[in-house]
Amino acid sequence: MRVASLLPSATETLFALGVEPVGVSHSCDHPPAASDLPTLTSTVVDYADRSAADIDEQMRDVDGAVYDLDEERLAALDPELIVTQATCDVCAVDASEVRAAAARLDPEPEVLALDPHSFEDALDDVVRIGTAVGAERAARELRADLRERVDAVRERAERAVADEGRPRTAVLDWTNPPIRAGHWVRDMVEIAGADPAFQPDGPSEPVAWDDVVAADPEALVVAPCGFERERAERAVADLAARPGFDELGAVADGRVYAVDGNGLFNRPSHRLVDSLEALFACLHPDHAATTPAAHDRIGRVERAETPSARADGG
Repeated sequence: MRVASLLPSATETLFALGVEPVGVSHSCDHPPAASDLPTLTSTVVDYADRSAADIDEQMRDVDGAVYDLDEERLAALDPELIVTQATCDVCAVDASEVRAAAARLDPEPEVLALDPHSFEDALDDVVRIGTAVGAERAARELRADLRERVDAVRERAERAVADEGRPRTAVLDWTNPPIRAGHWVRDMVEIAGADPAFQPDGPSEPVAWDDVVAADPEALVVAPCGFERERAERAVADLAARPGFDELGAVADGRVYAVDGNGLFNRPSHRLVDSLEALFACLHPDHAATTPAAHDRIGRVERAETPSARADGG
């Protein structure tokens, strides 16, 4: 099937099911082969070497659409199916725009708009995508494998909680302004054996820094949306300059983690299970199958580092 994917998480899942899209979004970078495919979207926001505050200001100042869809190229690729999303207005081309563009094509392709809001939603989308592209068997096999891995984390987490309790945990997917990660992240924190009270029961939302300090997380995970670990390290360094940072329990105990948001947490693909396993390794290392150091997309940030320092990778 000729599939155009306008969503990085869908692109990841399509490749995992053995289906290579004919075109992808400008943000699709995993697996590496996705970067070689025709690009169908662009953005008016300049991310290169920009601070979190600058990017946030650009997003707020956009007059019109944040993302553009190249309809001419889309038509030339002649897709039978377009996969997009309806979960986040600032993450990809708006689903209504995609449907309107599809209606102008001849023949008109089907549009699959994914809208996951929970961890289970995201994993169930593996089967939705597989069914839509004629790879249902492969999708159900992948979903079953994911289920086994999640169950393994649940079992380990039960033992860990019995021994150690649930550490107060905060996951931020932006730092200036601070934004606490929502949707599937709250579920993941709970499954991984931590207290999820800090995470919203819904979309990601801004939070005052004073509220972060008041929550006093015992583990702090910084996973900036759309960026890799190096940018997460810089984001942690920026947080370190804020009042009260050094008094956080997570800082005192050396449990501040800079995370590749692109590879973990941000994208609701099958790789969220990788994220869950990595999160559990951070929260309960004595009970995990691996240590945080085994996850190259996560760096533990030492308390003594200055704003110019970087995470030590362990």
